[in-house]
Amino acid sequence: MQEYKRIDITKDQIVPTAERMRAAGNYLVMIHAFFNKEGQPDVSYDYAVDPAVESYHVVGEKVLPSIGEIYETAATWPERELNELMGLEFEGLDMSERLFLPEDMLETQGKGQILVTPLKELVDNMAKEENK
Repeated sequence: MQEYKRIDITKDQIVPTAERMRAAGNYLVMIHAFFNKEGQPDVSYDYAVDPAVESYHVVGEKVLPSIGEIYETAATWPERELNELMGLEFEGLDMSERLFLPEDMLETQGKGQILVTPLKELVDNMAKEENK
């Protein structure tokens, strides 16, 4: 199992960090994000730096620079996912087409909102339908 190192950085350090990692030949493993307990986005840029994974975190920023020019599809795909699913914006990212969600989802449900029905509610609804 690889060692995991968390390193907190600022928004302004995202591009220089990506450039340094690319120049060193380190792969971008993934870009992840979640909303922390305070409701702030926590975006992590994970790089394979043998023998560890170095995870560079930016907390509290909803607008970030894209690193697509540095890591191509390895960066643009997760950036587009995070834009669609969490409403994070990546400056310089081409969002002219959607990846997964319907084109009108932003207008009908709001950016980054996905409605989830609890399993119990789905089961109850199915039972009601069967009893009709």
